[in-house]
Amino acid sequence: MIILATREEISDFLIEVEKRAYKQALFAVHDEHAALDIIQDSMMKLTVKYASKPVEELPLLFQRILQNTIRDYYRRQRTRSLWTTLFSAFAPNDPDKNSEDFDILETLPVKQESTEPDAQLEKAQLIELMEKAMEILPARQREAFILRYWEEMSLAETAAVMNCSEGSVKTHCSRATHALASILRERGVKL
Repeated sequence: MIILATREEISDFLIEVEKRAYKQALFAVHDEHAALDIIQDSMMKLTVKYASKPVEELPLLFQRILQNTIRDYYRRQRTRSLWTTLFSAFAPNDPDKNSEDFDILETLPVKQESTEPDAQLEKAQLIELMEKAMEILPARQREAFILRYWEEMSLAETAAVMNCSEGSVKTHCSRATHALASILRERGVKL
């Protein structure tokens, strides 16, 4: 007998994945506002289209929706870029562009196991280094790494979300871990 997810279970699930999904989208698109839009769209699609699914299926469905929404974002960006380039000669110059100094990643709480200030600082610095290193990775390597090691998905689930073979997932993960290890070593982190 299949037990469908309740409203509360869907709500709890979305609350649980919200921050991780945001970081995943931010790593992919490098734009805070776009990442927030992607997360909102993904959550809406999950609740509208898949609310009648069992709660056990929600993580895989959400990851698939999230990855597809990120891909859709890039497709739209390519199209906008083409039209913007073609019509840029007609656009007026806007010298008054305000840049925001707000970084939402700094406002997200980080779980701290230790109350020792030195340990907290070291962990915060390591997380910051990891986040910067992840931005350098190619998109598919970053996606595979996040799904396998951050979201703790199985090889088969990751392959399903990425729409590729399990062998490709292994290759992307291996390349990502080697690249991250190299970047961290260069920054003085002992592994």
